[in-house]
Amino acid sequence: MLGKQPVELALAWLVPPVGASIFVTIQCFSYINSYVGSGGTMQAITFGSAALFGVSLFYGAWVVPPLLALAGRRATDWAMLVLGGLLVILSMLGGVADGLRDGLHLVALELLAVTLPGAVALTMSWRHICSN
Repeated sequence: MLGKQPVELALAWLVPPVGASIFVTIQCFSYINSYVGSGGTMQAITFGSAALFGVSLFYGAWVVPPLLALAGRRATDWAMLVLGGLLVILSMLGGVADGLRDGLHLVALELLAVTLPGAVALTMSWRHICSN
């Protein structure tokens, strides 16, 4: 049976992907609003198959840190910390870059919805590793 701490850690790692989903949804609606507001004169953003595959792989990787937290071994704890930290940093950099392009409200949303919960999950992961 799992202890209380790995479950709490897994739940903490589930919050940033929820925030990322909210961020991407609002980003899409913000782009559509700008596109419609420009009367369709704004250049449309298109994605190739490799870009779509990469985006789905990136967002699909968010499920790995909570699963690693539930494994509860020292190696998986370190993998959770490294992979989760990488996902948080890449999401923050991508979200800030997109926000600077599309509007500063998206920067604030990304920092609040993804980076802040990610920092909390990273802190909890580090404390979990240091306590074991």
